[in-house]
Amino acid sequence: MDAQTLWNEYRQINPAIGDEIDAWAFGAEADLLAQLVLGGVKTATASAYDLYEADNEPLPQAGSYDVILDSHDEAVCIIEITKVSIVPFKEVSADHAFKEGEGDRTLTWWRSVHWQLFTQWFADCGLVFTEDSPIVLEEFRLVYAP
Repeated sequence: MDAQTLWNEYRQINPAIGDEIDAWAFGAEADLLAQLVLGGVKTATASAYDLYEADNEPLPQAGSYDVILDSHDEAVCIIEITKVSIVPFKEVSADHAFKEGEGDRTLTWWRSVHWQLFTQWFADCGLVFTEDSPIVLEEFRLVYAP
């Protein structure tokens, strides 16, 4: 199902979401992470603040709704963002790492994997990732799945 079709289905239940749709896939392992959202394991994500600026993308906002896509741009579900905060990479908490639901759900695992990802993505944009790089932390809840 495409993102617009899923959005239209959910809008029948919750007309307050409006017409503007934001659809995206997780940056790494899109299918696995979407399934973790569906299973209620993944209730948070992290992204690099500097990459929003590099791509001229707006930051996520609490109270907004997003369509989660799989690796084939098929709509999987809709989430509501419940909390957004920005902290340096070195200050991401164990609680946040656990809420991301990935790997063994520890901060050690989270830091290792995200250090590698962010370092590569920054390099691709001609930037340098550091422990002080700001990270956008989002918490969300699943609100609709077909």
